[in-house]
Amino acid sequence: MFPPEVVSAGPVVLRLPVEADADAIARACADPVSARFIPVLPSPYTRDDALAWIAVTTPDTWKAGGAYFVIADRATEEVLGAIGLKPPDQFGSADVGYWLAPWARGRGIATTALRALADWAFAHGLPRISLLADVENIPSQQVACRGGFTREGVLRGAGGNRDGSRADMAAFARLATDSGDPIKPLLPFLPGGFPHGSLGDGVVRLTPLTAADADDWHAMTNMPDIMRYRVPPKALERAETEERCRYAGHRWLAGQRADMAIRDAATGAFAGDIQLANIIPPLGQAMVGYSLHPRFRGRGLVTRAVNLLVEWAFADTALGRIVAGTDPGNTASHRVLERAGFTREHLAKGLLPGPDGTRVDDLQWARLRP
Repeated sequence: MFPPEVVSAGPVVLRLPVEADADAIARACADPVSARFIPVLPSPYTRDDALAWIAVTTPDTWKAGGAYFVIADRATEEVLGAIGLKPPDQFGSADVGYWLAPWARGRGIATTALRALADWAFAHGLPRISLLADVENIPSQQVACRGGFTREGVLRGAGGNRDGSRADMAAFARLATDSGDPIKPLLPFLPGGFPHGSLGDGVVRLTPLTAADADDWHAMTNMPDIMRYRVPPKALERAETEERCRYAGHRWLAGQRADMAIRDAATGAFAGDIQLANIIPPLGQAMVGYSLHPRFRGRGLVTRAVNLLVEWAFADTALGRIVAGTDPGNTASHRVLERAGFTREHLAKGLLPGPDGTRVDDLQWARLRP
């Protein structure tokens, strides 16, 4: 069992909750973001719920071998959040959970508290701490990375939503033997962060693909002249579209791919999509792909988008080579890549799956870091 003591964490302390914390806890847990990603919280959350957590849930957790703390400002004692460990399993490992009050976000407090709790737990013999975050809860996944937790995959349907549906959870863990150093993403988010960051040149703007883009993206990507060049060339089901958009932030943070919407800078309208995918870290290589809605064609938007994306990749990531593949007959795409500084390299015969079990050639291009 852990000792119920105060844990120092720089500008904050982790301490046991007291009755005087009830009003602040109730205000924080009534926040819509907390309610969305912590479906076990009562909704609406009241002062009585906070008092029950303080007087019953927290002591019971400590008695069972876990630990619950409030995160409090060292100087003012203001409640900023809560963090805790579930009782260890049969192998001595424990799950961590946390929430942060709206007035405390954006200051690195959750990361500070997580690192302090992990160090404290490891010092008391815990061998492993697991952390689960909804795949759409990007801030929590960023806290995990900054806290030295390694991403281990996605657990399908491991969580729940308030409407009774299942939620996919990103799984992270830190071992007592890990260094605990922050894990730097291979692909940083665009300036401004996720989901509000963007790249732009006054004519076109790139923004992270999100669930809000699902309708536009689904309609565009299933147009025949766009679907023709997809690999493989088949229509996407609505569920596939929604997963692609919902998972975009998670896969970006995991370094798997960076999916973006191409927007008309003047109106903000969805014009197409562009992405970095097929990332090979040891080679410092990634592939760019793109599509544009027909009503936005003929204005040079894709060339601008490719330039913005590649220049960002060379400036802000370790990538040194961006490649692209095109159908040998897709001359419009060839012109985009030529204008964006790509060099035609070679033709790969029968590389890609085509319609009805056929194989199609792929004309390959590359642009290198200057």
